[in-house]
Amino acid sequence: MVLMDNIFEKIKELFQKHGVFIKVSKGNKIFLEGERAKEIYYIQSGVISISQESETGKELTIRICGPDSIIGEGSLFCNLVYNSMTAKVLEPSTLYVLSRKSLEHLLEEQPTVMVEYMKWLQTENLKHQSRLRDLVLNGKKGALFSTLIRLSNTYGKPVENDSIFIDFQLTNTEIANLCATSREMINRMLNDLKKHEIITFDKGFITIHDLQFLKNEIACENCPLQICRID
Repeated sequence: MVLMDNIFEKIKELFQKHGVFIKVSKGNKIFLEGERAKEIYYIQSGVISISQESETGKELTIRICGPDSIIGEGSLFCNLVYNSMTAKVLEPSTLYVLSRKSLEHLLEEQPTVMVEYMKWLQTENLKHQSRLRDLVLNGKKGALFSTLIRLSNTYGKPVENDSIFIDFQLTNTEIANLCATSREMINRMLNDLKKHEIITFDKGFITIHDLQFLKNEIACENCPLQICRID
């Protein structure tokens, strides 16, 4: 959830001035699904996944957040008192922590910032609704293709021959969690894409050679880039 430029510095300043600075090691959990939601976190560095677990134990990764993102924001200005998701550290991270009540009070003191913050939050809601729509309506293959498109928009770097290198290392299990399916199915679909030279992958890094093919297969609506992202 990367903050929009026009409010980034002001929100960042609130966390740095009033929050508590913490360091968290890889593999640790920042908060757990079902715990009381007491704090909001601003990520200064590192990578953190936000996920939910189904009744059958299957994990769905909702998003992968990097620097200049906020997590735990869902409880702000509402009666939600429990975390609906789990935040797990994928890479060593540093964060600023503010209590929910403190951030609410600080935003109330700055109405202009609060209005912009709420506009940004609505954009984030649209992003997640769009992704969940793709997961539900496009089937397993469509879920993978839309996830690859979102990864390219978030972490993609242009390389030769109009290819896009996704500069973020992911295991097949992590990709499966993003697509709400099994690692075995992801293995088969990725290998099929590689066989047809749509993608290549090496040591967890994916390069997309034919992004338009993926878009055509899911009848991509070419949503704004701020919506079609994985963070």
